[in-house]
Amino acid sequence: MRAVRCVDQQVVCAEVPEPSGEGVRVTVASAGVCGSDLHMIEMMPIAATLGHEFAGTLDDGRLVAVEPMGACRQCDDCLSGRPYHCSKGLRTFGVDADGGMAERCIVPESAIVLLPAGVAAGSAALVEPLAVAVHAVRLAGDLTRGRVAVIGGGTIGLCVLAALRAEGIADTDVFARHDHQRAAVERLGGTVGERDHSAWNVVFDAAGTEQSLAQAVRMVRPGGRIVLVGVYWTGTVALPAIELCMKEVQLIPSTMYGHDGVVRDFDTATRVLAANAEIATTLITHRFPLDAVVEAFAVARDRASGAIKVVLEPGAG
Repeated sequence: MRAVRCVDQQVVCAEVPEPSGEGVRVTVASAGVCGSDLHMIEMMPIAATLGHEFAGTLDDGRLVAVEPMGACRQCDDCLSGRPYHCSKGLRTFGVDADGGMAERCIVPESAIVLLPAGVAAGSAALVEPLAVAVHAVRLAGDLTRGRVAVIGGGTIGLCVLAALRAEGIADTDVFARHDHQRAAVERLGGTVGERDHSAWNVVFDAAGTEQSLAQAVRMVRPGGRIVLVGVYWTGTVALPAIELCMKEVQLIPSTMYGHDGVVRDFDTATRVLAANAEIATTLITHRFPLDAVVEAFAVARDRASGAIKVVLEPGAG
């Protein structure tokens, strides 16, 4: 079968053996190209099939998304809602275990997330980035007092906006760099941010750069909260420490997704996607067959080209 692999820091569509072993087989319908994929192939050797944003069908025809983590689900961290801190070791599909940029894959049954009616197979790869956003919004706490802002108009920033809207938070300003991102903000019911003065009670940094973090500190009100939902790929960033301390700002890091003791962030994300068809039509800007993965990654890397979410469809082509 065909799968996307990383060879000499480049992606290729290669012939690989059929997946085998314990777990549930998923025939992949859609797999999203994440900004993390673009960074990881440049920064580290990856022996596994790429793709942590994916969905497809089980052998019985049911449509599912996949929570791309292999955790024990039994340790204290897993049971308390943080499987990404699994004390027995976490495997992430698409990084250190085979992911979903392939025709088929096998995942643990615990990773399977059934999808409700109203979610199309070609759009279901969006459940994963939406779950990242749902998790960040959940960690942010009470959002009903004061204004909320999002820095970054890429997939994660727009998913945060969608998750906020699903929670009934209508007063959200999104600061985006490109015209097509600003248009997407308006289609999803947000307000395009214009002036970053100190006015917002909660600021989500979905850009993940030293500049965006400094902007968040500048924008947040005294006593406010900054939720760190973007990935800071440089590893170390400088903080405007004086302003941060004088304002008594709370920093809330957010990573991946988990559960609140009852409901998985992934399950909430499926409902958000099913309830608002505009999310998929707005975020997914490009679709490619698996054989066109090189072009797909090039489009995803060029944000000025109009790309937001690029999706691979293994069954196409």
